[in-house]
Amino acid sequence: MEHILSGQQPTPFSDKPWLNRYPADVPADIDADKFTSLLEMFEHGVSEFADLPAYSNFGKTLTYRDLDRLSRDFAAYLQQGLKLAPGERIALMMPNLLQYPVCLFGALRAGLVVVNVNPLYTARELKHQLSDAGTSTIVIVENFAHTLTEVLEETPVKQVILTRMGDHLGLVKGTMVNVVVRHIKKLVPDYHLPAAIAYKTAMAQGSGLRYTRPELNGDTLAFLQYTGGTTGRSKGAMLSHRNMLANVEQCLGVYGPVLSKGQEKVVTALPLYHVFALTVNGLLFFRIGAHNLLITNPRDIKGFVRELKGYDFSCITGVNTLFNALVNNTDFQGHDFKSLKLTIGGGMAVQRAVAEQWQAITGSRLLEGYGLTECSPLVTVCPYDMDGYNGSIGLPVCSTEVRLVDDNGAEIHLTHTPGELEVKGPQVMSGYWGQAGEDDDAFHDGWLRTGDIATIDGQGFLKIVDRKKDMILVSGFNVFPNEIEDVAMQHPDVLEAGAVGVAHKTSGEIVKLVVVKKPGASLGEKALLVHCRQYLTAYKVPKVIEFRDELPKTNVGKILRRELREPAS
Repeated sequence: MEHILSGQQPTPFSDKPWLNRYPADVPADIDADKFTSLLEMFEHGVSEFADLPAYSNFGKTLTYRDLDRLSRDFAAYLQQGLKLAPGERIALMMPNLLQYPVCLFGALRAGLVVVNVNPLYTARELKHQLSDAGTSTIVIVENFAHTLTEVLEETPVKQVILTRMGDHLGLVKGTMVNVVVRHIKKLVPDYHLPAAIAYKTAMAQGSGLRYTRPELNGDTLAFLQYTGGTTGRSKGAMLSHRNMLANVEQCLGVYGPVLSKGQEKVVTALPLYHVFALTVNGLLFFRIGAHNLLITNPRDIKGFVRELKGYDFSCITGVNTLFNALVNNTDFQGHDFKSLKLTIGGGMAVQRAVAEQWQAITGSRLLEGYGLTECSPLVTVCPYDMDGYNGSIGLPVCSTEVRLVDDNGAEIHLTHTPGELEVKGPQVMSGYWGQAGEDDDAFHDGWLRTGDIATIDGQGFLKIVDRKKDMILVSGFNVFPNEIEDVAMQHPDVLEAGAVGVAHKTSGEIVKLVVVKKPGASLGEKALLVHCRQYLTAYKVPKVIEFRDELPKTNVGKILRRELREPAS
């Protein structure tokens, strides 16, 4: 009764009210079977865009024709040289290098299942993923080979293909890069992999071997994409060719009206082993013949900005922390953004202060999207015709159903009422690899449980309040970290902020806020508390404020909230 009296009315979300808010040229549904497999999509793309630039890195560019030839050679080596059968798992453990798209599409052309691996994994994490996936082969950059050395004998890996940073850069430049990386910057710790096959040797042999096109269909497994999932330890989301193709078409449905085939230049700073960059940068922009600039080390913001010089990019994707770092870089602020037409934020919540700064500096709206690995990953996006930041994650993408449920699993029909977000659509995984018990927890009556608490308005705009497990409970009241962080970020002297709950003897938990100040700022605890009290009710105001030089983050840039609970070392 309380909600109805305050103006909230029951809404039949099964009617998909968001369709009425779609721009006129965005379709309600997509054809998830436009291509029978990612292989067919690849063949179509390299034929249509053969002489256009596909990927650039360290000043070297591969055309779509080059990518076709090189990935064919790699596929042939996997099939004939290593005798790998369709369905076998191959791990790719590397940052954004030209080797990645060659190996990615080569593996798919051989009918293999790609297991993307974070190069910064610890030995324990690597052992778990390789063993859980039953991985027979791994392609790894030598910078991270020492980690594999520690656990190789405890994994099912039989073949190791070892590459170096400069392997696709030509004799002179490639040699120079490899020397600098190994001997000057000393970025290659000692390793012992005596049976490893050199990537260049594999490619040379593959060029003389026969390639056999495998028979693939939409249900064929394409990726084991590892994730923390909605609960528990890392597990492999089984993403089929159809799952990935559907999400590419969904991306094309919502972003396509502002994109032109064969004309876009996209910046790929997020690692392609991450599902957001994999689908959007790696597959969507391939689908339209875009030129992809691969950034190997986006944490080096100065180096990143230098690479943008002379590259008149029209699209860029990233996470909030990346955009925040860019808008606070004076060299980036002076860049010419006349061609920038599409900025997509995902992976974590986009904060108002960052979105508004980005739009003020670049003239481009920062369109937040939301997804999860289990959905290949895109679920919702802000429509391209929005005026600016509205605090939402946008509308469900084409051919997608969403609903909110309460703690008892009953569907919520009131707008602006928090509930767990559940999803249906052709992009949703079939389940977790070898984890039937986890599947029972992940699905509810055929709907994927996201583990995220959201609200929805009458137009279909969704807002993520937070993840269930990150919720702070203060004296029986739910406090969502995103809200605290968003308020803190609006202070002009705050560069980054992270909020967590810490135990308290009387209220159960209290809010702890960890802040990184902007360079030169003299912000103190009292001033920040005054600011927070302006925008937050008393129980939400942080009771502990800690200043740090930086926030702990994953390699993709997500803030590691669990590490914020402990005092800075």
